[in-house]
Amino acid sequence: MANSPSGDSVTDRIVRILETFTPTRTVQTASDIGRRAGLPPSTAHRVVGDLVDAGLLDRDPEGRVRVGLRLWELATRSSHALRVRQAALPAMERVQARVREHTQLAILEQDEALFLERLSHPQAGANITRIAGRLPLHAASSGLVLLAFGDPELQERILAGPLRRVGPSTPTDPGALRRALAEVRRLGHAIAPGYIEEVSTGVAVPVRDRAGRAIAALSVVLPREAPTAPAVEELRRAARDVESALAAPA
Repeated sequence: MANSPSGDSVTDRIVRILETFTPTRTVQTASDIGRRAGLPPSTAHRVVGDLVDAGLLDRDPEGRVRVGLRLWELATRSSHALRVRQAALPAMERVQARVREHTQLAILEQDEALFLERLSHPQAGANITRIAGRLPLHAASSGLVLLAFGDPELQERILAGPLRRVGPSTPTDPGALRRALAEVRRLGHAIAPGYIEEVSTGVAVPVRDRAGRAIAALSVVLPREAPTAPAVEELRRAARDVESALAAPA
């Protein structure tokens, strides 16, 4: 891709434009996109126009821009994440029917936990995660199992910090986090009370490949005072079902 006078490539500019969209910022003007992406107005309008023409962005009658269905279509073709989600959904529905709280599926993506699915009960407690949302690996039960059963290089990279505080009990000390990861490996699951919100406890188990590495994490978010053992057992059964589904011929 050709570079601009500032040295950034066309790909860099497209990525920066797409990253201005968030779960709560779904519609923007081209001028707002340019400002948030750090692009000159003329460049932003030109690239946004090209993306609209390609169907990757859509423009409404007022001239505002949103992510286009074409982008979603391309992203889901032959997607590993989609295959994991499809394999996990039946097991997640069984967990949700029994636990009746929040049931979630996450994968590792760029050193963060990326949430592919979330099922929730109408009376479920607090939970800040959302589909396509991210959390730091050290700050959530899903992230802890992805980290504990991940590559040693990943663990050392995260332990080197910085470890941002997300909730009242988020581990921000590398020594404490290292001990927590050792406990997760010993138990085979993670329990994270107050890591994100004081009133909630995250419980997660890994979905592993044949080498024992975590390729996904299944989790539930419980009220802080709720017992965790029943949820752990439900999640373990679900993880085995997902592993079997992923191992089956496509």
